[in-house]
Amino acid sequence: MSEPMIPLSVAVLTISDTRDEQTDRSGQALVERLTAAGHRLHEKRIVPDDVYRIRAVVAGWIADEDVQVILTTGGTGFTGRDSTPEAVSVLLDKQIEGFGELFRHLSWQEIGSSTVQSRSLAGLANSTVVFCLPGSTGACRTGWDGILAEQLDSRHKPCNFANLVIPERGQHG
Repeated sequence: MSEPMIPLSVAVLTISDTRDEQTDRSGQALVERLTAAGHRLHEKRIVPDDVYRIRAVVAGWIADEDVQVILTTGGTGFTGRDSTPEAVSVLLDKQIEGFGELFRHLSWQEIGSSTVQSRSLAGLANSTVVFCLPGSTGACRTGWDGILAEQLDSRHKPCNFANLVIPERGQHG
């Protein structure tokens, strides 16, 4: 990869009724990985698992021209108040079907059949890519290391999501 990587502006949202900045290991793992890869953290927030509060934060970032990527962690399961897919999916212009499929494939190798309980999803909205990962730190590592590290790298060939959100690339690269 001889060309330089183009850093992206990334917002991280932890969705949890119980975590705070001291106990949010998953959000911190994403921040550490994205900054180590050369991207810029735009903002990191924590909100309770509430459809409307999640939707308000994500919608605000989608509308913010300075945010190119949104990473969420938490609320993708089937229990209790898990509501990230319901909050986020209505905001997406296009869903990235293969993201959830590939995430569950990679996760299968780590947690076996429990991966079927993951409702991880991704999509594109207003030239912003949104990725919703489960709340476990291991799942965040799996998603970043197995998919996002390459797909958010503007040099990755034959294609990547970075080129969809970099204005001067014209959505092609």
